[in-house]
Amino acid sequence: MDHFRHIYTSRATAYHRMISAEDVEGNLLKTLQAITPLEEQTILDLGTGSGRLALLLASRARRFIGLDLHAAMLRENVVQRERVNGQWALAQSDMRALPFPTASAEVVTAGWAIGHLRGWYPADWQTQIGQVLHEMERVAKPNGALIIMETLTTGALTPAPPNAHLAEYYDWLENTWGYTRHTIATDYQFASVEEAVELTEFFFGSELAQQIRLNQWARLPEWTGVWEKRLN
Repeated sequence: MDHFRHIYTSRATAYHRMISAEDVEGNLLKTLQAITPLEEQTILDLGTGSGRLALLLASRARRFIGLDLHAAMLRENVVQRERVNGQWALAQSDMRALPFPTASAEVVTAGWAIGHLRGWYPADWQTQIGQVLHEMERVAKPNGALIIMETLTTGALTPAPPNAHLAEYYDWLENTWGYTRHTIATDYQFASVEEAVELTEFFFGSELAQQIRLNQWARLPEWTGVWEKRLN
């Protein structure tokens, strides 16, 4: 099984422990608020995972619906929802065929999810990702905001796509689909170097763990791309 599929199907709790330390400066919320109003909006979040964006945005939205393919991630999402007495809705489905009506949300987000299709479907990734992008446009209301978040590398002092495949996908988003990119720092802050290794090695691997030890990074540098598109 693919490394990330394995994590999303069997290590959701460990995943959420890791991302709970992410974005220490709160740059993601600031960027989203600069892109589009969030207060009293209907927000659909694709690849919602264990609740990263739900915890950040649901209390501001009129209605927040998170969708994910993986049951384990949704179970962890429920744990997080109960922890904060949240009210957001959840659905299990494939983001290439959304179970939502046309023109049903002012904001449609997809965080750290679509890019996996670039690796999972190397032969026809443009078709697979294109289905998601078309679905995002379908469910967005006129003048709705489409927002995609993807990695620009963890453990580097300057932002860049982690590999050539993701670089190709990012260029395609911008040059074929008309998305505009913002680059932000989303550093992790851990209590110690040891905790940084403990909570991240299962996801990022031993090479980054060695880099964390070498650099004594309790604050682990990370960069995120935020791509936006406004429907006319």
